[in-house]
Amino acid sequence: MPNCADNYENEIANGKNVNSVKCKFCNSKILNPTSAEFTNSEFELPLIAQKEGVDTPETETISLFWVVNDMYVFENVGFSKTVGNTKYLTCADCEAGPIGYYDLTTKKSYVALTRVLHV
Repeated sequence: MPNCADNYENEIANGKNVNSVKCKFCNSKILNPTSAEFTNSEFELPLIAQKEGVDTPETETISLFWVVNDMYVFENVGFSKTVGNTKYLTCADCEAGPIGYYDLTTKKSYVALTRVLHV
């Protein structure tokens, strides 16, 4: 189970998401309940709000993710252009993001628990 101040323990049962996962900005549904597995692995994800005039995007280390093994499981998600071995995930409706990333090597998607709502 995650060890964090945001208390995501209630969002996980049998290693999967209990509730729907929605966009924090437009409330669009991204994942249905029990469609993703919880994992704890670190990744440097660019901040949603970036400062203007900065050449290198600011990032934060995120370690709590929903893993989606098949991109067709998503109800609503957008994919960025490829950056290295990664595509960043966004809300397909309002284009807010990144809410996670897609690993081109493993072909798995990772949605950051801190970047979405659980309802």
